[in-house]
Amino acid sequence: MSPKISRKRHIAKTITWRIIASTTTFILAWLFFKDDPHAAEKATGIAIAETIIKMVFYYFHERAWYKYNFGVEHKRKNNE
Repeated sequence: MSPKISRKRHIAKTITWRIIASTTTFILAWLFFKDDPHAAEKATGIAIAETIIKMVFYYFHERAWYKYNFGVEHKRKNNE
């Protein structure tokens, strides 16, 4: 029998991953624009835009992987 994994888990994983990924994007964008006096504002705009777009894509990507169970092995009970 496969374990039941709630959508809340997928949402929590999406949010925590986006925090890590968006922070990385902000730092990279800020480094690219570091000589610009508006570097922080530009980096923030990029990080916000990519956060929203990529959270949606990640959620559906995660749900698709969950649905198809590729590479998931289920242990059977000895009596079955």
